[in-house]
Amino acid sequence: MTGVEFAWSALGGDPALLSRVSTVVREGALRARLPVRELARACVGACALAGAELGARRAGLGQVPGVRVDDGAVATAFVSERHLLVDGRAPIMFAPLSRFWRTADGWVRTHANYPHHRARLLGTLGVPEDVALVEAALAERSALEVEEAVYAAGGLAVALRTPAEWAAHEQAAAPAERPLVERGRLDEAHARVLSPVDPAPLLPAAGLRVLDLTRVIAGPVATRTLALLGADVLRVDPPQLPELPDQHADTGFGKRSTRLDLTADRAAFEELLTAADVVVTGYRPGVLDRFGLSPEALAERRPGVVVAQLSAWGAYGPWKGRRGFDSLVQAATGIAVIEGWVDQPGALPAQALDHGTGYLLAAAVLRALTEQSYDGGSRFVRLALARTAAWLTDGMPADTAEGAAYDGPEPWLAERDSGIGRLRYARSPVALAGGPVDWARPPGPWGSDPARWA
Repeated sequence: MTGVEFAWSALGGDPALLSRVSTVVREGALRARLPVRELARACVGACALAGAELGARRAGLGQVPGVRVDDGAVATAFVSERHLLVDGRAPIMFAPLSRFWRTADGWVRTHANYPHHRARLLGTLGVPEDVALVEAALAERSALEVEEAVYAAGGLAVALRTPAEWAAHEQAAAPAERPLVERGRLDEAHARVLSPVDPAPLLPAAGLRVLDLTRVIAGPVATRTLALLGADVLRVDPPQLPELPDQHADTGFGKRSTRLDLTADRAAFEELLTAADVVVTGYRPGVLDRFGLSPEALAERRPGVVVAQLSAWGAYGPWKGRRGFDSLVQAATGIAVIEGWVDQPGALPAQALDHGTGYLLAAAVLRALTEQSYDGGSRFVRLALARTAAWLTDGMPADTAEGAAYDGPEPWLAERDSGIGRLRYARSPVALAGGPVDWARPPGPWGSDPARWA
């Protein structure tokens, strides 16, 4: 089974539609020991096909439009954050304290891009913000000691593990035992009535309202893709936790951005929810439940809603409540060892767990909307970076097909002015016949939009 066949099956798609997917193979794209190119291609292909399916349904087309997956476009988009320029300035990818460090018995990977995570890491180690002092403090401790101590303080650090060590870990079994895409029905709400859309340009998600409660890469990539396909996406962030400016610039295309305190501004959020079609969350499992944002609670207040949930480690197992990012999942699951050399840990050529899971999450939302139009019911979909990692390491077949060489990202880059400066950016790889070629709007300043639908 090819990667796109597996992904489409996990999404509950009709296998007969797979013939609508064509691929442009480009050798050298996302080169790695693991089949990263194939994973990226599968996630984007499944997402594009889900969009084409919904578009055909809404436009009354007799046949689902074809979708074209170009390895060059996919490879460029999977490192979109590296191609971003803001007024000619390249973004800062990782803060100085976000990296691998030697410990007394191995390696540990930390993530300290956000100020509050950086403060918790330094507080655990008892040192000021100085790379040399952090290096010395970590060298005196075991990797597992650091992992547990930083986690207990609310920071992020993960011991480097081999694939065998991860397989023996209790958390490894939790996501691996679950489907790649968890899908379910929450109630018996009436079938969704989707308004017709024009066949050209085909915007499958036109008119649909998406509340985006996600951060960093995977969730924002999903909602950025829904925005490309016509959805009205409103990103909602807590005022006290500003998004990193470069992160927002990369993933804010097509969206508006507002700030709401879910306690103090509860009435404003509930008003948004009354007209929302989709709610996407990217926080640790259960963290938002106290605000009434569990799938069940949301469906009770907004029957017919689609709730999409994303996390690092999954909703099950001893690590379900832990924070996590793509780089940490790579370190824990053995990917960093596979991609390393001698005794040095390595990394995938892209934050492919983030990007891949993001496109799969968008695909799951699109498929849920299509299914609702036939069968009704509020729906939930759930994905985890660790489950995508298991697919990459244990179930993704390599492709031996030959093609032209990947000669660089230039054909898939674009430029435009925005409220935050002149942007160079990667265009979306989601391409369906008659569909959009770019986002309707560039990102604006973080949190600068009113808390209302367009």
